[in-house]
Amino acid sequence: MEEANQGAALFINRELSWIAFNQRVLNLAMDPETPLLEQAKFSAIFSNNLDEFFMVRIASLQSQIDEGITAESFDGLNPHEQLRSIRECLRPLLELQQQHYRLELKAKLNEQGIQILDYKQLSRKQKDWANSYFYRHVFPILTPLAVDPAHPFPFISNLSLNIAVLIKESGHSGSEGRFARIKVPQKNIPRFVQIPNDLHGGHWPRPIHICTPLEQLIAFNLRHLFPGMTIEGHYFFRVTRDADLELRELEADDLMEALEQGLRKRKLGGEVVRLEVSNEMPDSVLHQLRDGMDIAPEGVYRINGPLGLDDLMSLSGIEARTLKFPAFHGKTPKRLRSAQSNEQDRTEFESIFSVIRRGDVLLHHPYDLFSTSVEEFINQAADDAAVLAIKMTLYRVSKDSPIIAALIRAAENGKQVMALVELKARFDEDNNIQWARQLERSGVHVVYGVIGLKTHTKIALVIRREKGELNSYCHVGTGNYNSRTSTLYTDLGILSNDAELGKDLVELFNVLTGFSKQSSYRQLLVAPVNLRAQTLARIERETQHAKAGRSAAIKAKMNALVDPEIIQHLYVASQAGVEISLIVRGACSLRPGVKGLSERIQVRSIIGRFLEHSRLFWFANDGKPELFLGSADWMPRNLDRRVEAVVPIKDTKLAEQLTWLLELYRTDNVSAWQMDSTGRYERTGSATPRLEAQVALMESWSSL
Repeated sequence: MEEANQGAALFINRELSWIAFNQRVLNLAMDPETPLLEQAKFSAIFSNNLDEFFMVRIASLQSQIDEGITAESFDGLNPHEQLRSIRECLRPLLELQQQHYRLELKAKLNEQGIQILDYKQLSRKQKDWANSYFYRHVFPILTPLAVDPAHPFPFISNLSLNIAVLIKESGHSGSEGRFARIKVPQKNIPRFVQIPNDLHGGHWPRPIHICTPLEQLIAFNLRHLFPGMTIEGHYFFRVTRDADLELRELEADDLMEALEQGLRKRKLGGEVVRLEVSNEMPDSVLHQLRDGMDIAPEGVYRINGPLGLDDLMSLSGIEARTLKFPAFHGKTPKRLRSAQSNEQDRTEFESIFSVIRRGDVLLHHPYDLFSTSVEEFINQAADDAAVLAIKMTLYRVSKDSPIIAALIRAAENGKQVMALVELKARFDEDNNIQWARQLERSGVHVVYGVIGLKTHTKIALVIRREKGELNSYCHVGTGNYNSRTSTLYTDLGILSNDAELGKDLVELFNVLTGFSKQSSYRQLLVAPVNLRAQTLARIERETQHAKAGRSAAIKAKMNALVDPEIIQHLYVASQAGVEISLIVRGACSLRPGVKGLSERIQVRSIIGRFLEHSRLFWFANDGKPELFLGSADWMPRNLDRRVEAVVPIKDTKLAEQLTWLLELYRTDNVSAWQMDSTGRYERTGSATPRLEAQVALMESWSSL
């Protein structure tokens, strides 16, 4: 017990810290300054995040309990205690979300001409249209499943929305009630069925969008599914199952085949980890559901409102610019503007390789366009006769990816092309399998990474023959090679012609494709080889500088900080006098501001329009600062179980830009949340002048 108390004093539970992050997302959805359709989007993100949390993190804790594992996490909580604390944190957040949807969002959207109407609110003409839509487009694909001695309880698929129906034979007052289940269609039919605006009934102003929930449309047409029966009640429920794939790579002759088998199992789902039910569901129906799916009372969440609010994301497609953030389009990086191969009527053009040869190019998406920087780099490499080889890692790739098209074109042009497609990228496995097959059919050498490790690093290497010599050009970044997320996530990257960095990448790709056991690199910090040791060494160096009275400080930006060894080293550094400023978007297990432990550590989180995804690490080093960017967070999985690459920024001007960027995030007083020693977060206040980092970057990054 004493060790558990000590763990709790030093560390914040990872799962509870993640919930605190998702609460900040919900707060953005509830913020009156957030445009209404953006409120709907962030509420959907909150729900989607929570679905994945249950499918992976809660499922893992439940598995530990089922297997009798009682080991405590490093903060001193066993699996039972963690699940109990998680439930206590989540229930009030779920009610807050529903209150916001019911009492705020729907009403305010209605005032702006976007009507999300319950079926009962529809006018007679609207109901006639909706009922006709149901009969033509929905009714034929529904399958009511009875539950009785002849019909066992049906399998309820993961994340499906369902209707539990209680029915009796009409005219038989003493007949026994029966139970049936109907699955609400999820594909090809929208969750919110749009009703023609000309049926608005003459109200003014004319609505711009009218819709009603699909599940309600089905529920109020149940008579068509059960003719001759009396509908006694209908209740909505939704199931979340364990969706983490278990792969035994060493036993799998074909990783792709093993993954496909695993994906088929995931589509069915593992054990039920959450049952969401409408608040009005009677206990008798709930017990029948629980018995049918073998779920404990603790896994039940009564919801006072619609289930599955992740579907609010579909409202983003409504054309209503005043209800969204002002449109933003990044710009072509200043140094690359003369290197755009597809621009018409250009007066001068130079290859992107010529630009990179003159010095490293720093990229910051979405403020720098992905299409005119990273994609342009790969596109020109695919078509350049002097380019002999292209190698890159693909973790999450967008549909209709221009980069995939460029790699295929490069292979068709006779170049050596290698793509590492990480088949184990969670929830993107199926998409990546399809890309891998397409690339292989086109002559691209496709590999799947190193056994036992997930390849998370974001690297691309181009080999070009110049004046009889081979020259290397590369990109190292913090984000995926994904056109879509490049407009939604903030990510950093560097284009470089540095010879030593190129040699490092050649050797790292040899590790990924062959049997190389590279143990050292010239510039790169690579997990799981030297990234942990080199990071700890730099923290220790700052500690020694502080003890000797020299300049010592650490500034770092990442998505998560949960590695206990790094946290303990940061505590020691703080006690020695190192000033430490951390910007951690998500889970943070470090306790800042604890007297005698972490008084010199500050932790803040930036939650804004774009998802902060970049990782940046700065060490003062007694006036000779070192600065790195890369793909790794300070988490055990990134440092020990993934292939990651972190690159030093050697160019003085680029280092100054990134140092300015860190300071901008440190002084944000609009989107920033400050963490206290208990793990609670508070908005940084309404100081004037207002400074919002993302807004400032939209306005100024392209001019730097």
